Amino acid sequence: MLGTAVSVTSVSALALGPGQLGAPALVAFAQAIVAALLMNISIVGINQLYDIEIDRINKPYLPLAAGDFSVATGWALVVATGAASLAIGAASGSLPLLATLGGSLLLGLAYSTDLPLLRWKRSPVLAAACILAVRAVLVQLGFFFHMQLALGSAAPAITRPIAFATAFMLLFSVVIALFKDIPDVAGDSKAGVRTLSVRLGPPRVFWACIAILEAAYAGAILVGLQSNLLWSRVATTVAHLALGTLLLWRARRTDLTSPKEISRCYMFTWGLFYAEYLLLPLFR
Repeated sequence: MLGTAVSVTSVSALALGPGQLGAPALVAFAQAIVAALLMNISIVGINQLYDIEIDRINKPYLPLAAGDFSVATGWALVVATGAASLAIGAASGSLPLLATLGGSLLLGLAYSTDLPLLRWKRSPVLAAACILAVRAVLVQLGFFFHMQLALGSAAPAITRPIAFATAFMLLFSVVIALFKDIPDVAGDSKAGVRTLSVRLGPPRVFWACIAILEAAYAGAILVGLQSNLLWSRVATTVAHLALGTLLLWRARRTDLTSPKEISRCYMFTWGLFYAEYLLLPLFR
């Protein structure tokens, strides 16, 4: 939920130009944030409904795994929030917003649903593709274009900052897709879910994730240095140098034999993910 709120806010702000923060922008943002949060609840709920047995091993504190919600209640929440989200998208008259919401829902179903040709989370490639498509492409471009059109643009246009944001979050989404499975090796292996962590082992996947993120931070510094604005060059360079250093420090302190320690590091990368969305509007 927090990641969705931060990402939608950041990408919407990235589309704003000088003097454009007015009623049309606020209405467009309200449509985007409410619809996105509702869809997030629906998609996460679908995943938990199909992962109850696995979650009883890996995440017994989740509502369905713990028995706090019945399956019927879970499905009711999923259908209600998904329908409400799509209704907001349709009522807004914004094709980018509706396409983003609908595309996210379809990919969420493909990722989690235990039916023939679906349950893509079983495949490392397809699982990563789902997460990349939503977090790196649909979220960045969909909400950006939605705001652009609300502000009067004749057609959506890709700017240098949104192109960078999409590329950076593409790499970050690869890391999230791989990293999230590292602490869950025991449950996934028992359930026959052959994630990359199950196949290669947690240490290899862990350090591959760290290497990808460090490469992303190096790229962010290079892109930031191309700005014509001194404050933008300084802010983006210093911030990403600090985050890259902090990541390496945290990774070296992680005990790779402890799923709890790996989970803590995984949550730390989510903190970096949120931090990046706070920094994106600085790219000009």
